[in-house]
Amino acid sequence: MRVQSATFLKSAVKLVDCPPERVPEFAFIGRSNVGKSSLINLLTNQDGLARVSKTPGRTREINFFEINRKWALVDLPGYGYAKVSKSMRDQFNEFVSEYLLERESLRGVFVLIDSRHEPQAIDLQFVEWVVDCGIPFGLIFTKTDKVKPRVVKKNVGLFLEAMNEFSDGNPVVFETSVTTRGGRKEVLGYIEQAMGG
Repeated sequence: MRVQSATFLKSAVKLVDCPPERVPEFAFIGRSNVGKSSLINLLTNQDGLARVSKTPGRTREINFFEINRKWALVDLPGYGYAKVSKSMRDQFNEFVSEYLLERESLRGVFVLIDSRHEPQAIDLQFVEWVVDCGIPFGLIFTKTDKVKPRVVKKNVGLFLEAMNEFSDGNPVVFETSVTTRGGRKEVLGYIEQAMGG
């Protein structure tokens, strides 16, 4: 898939604020500091589209971007927020849950995992929730250029192994690097296929 246009549509802090459901949506979510904004900028070929912050947990609303006027990339707030109160965190979590469960135009969610680390409880808990809810999803292991390929392979394997406790079969898995641009073509190709392209 060639990305010819990527336009910011709007931010929403409640489900009713989301844009009309005109095109298929693909959502991206992960732990704070997993490199989500950088990945979105890589996928769209636009450096400043998603705001990259040195402070984890800055995205506190759902951001919608229309791609090629055919589908929407949805940037969800990270789970495991940095400096916010518990009540605010619960509010975010509730909004994200509502979006993932009730948005009819959602075709799938990509869960971003930092490939440098062994499986983290917070990532596994979120993936288990997605599995339990029957939401279509894929895993994107980020920052693969930061460690040796064998470390990436080991950590991906450990994550999938840990998923066996609550999931039958493995989801689609991508390995990405903003530095080498690795995985970009595969993620976009998957989205195109999911839309019936």
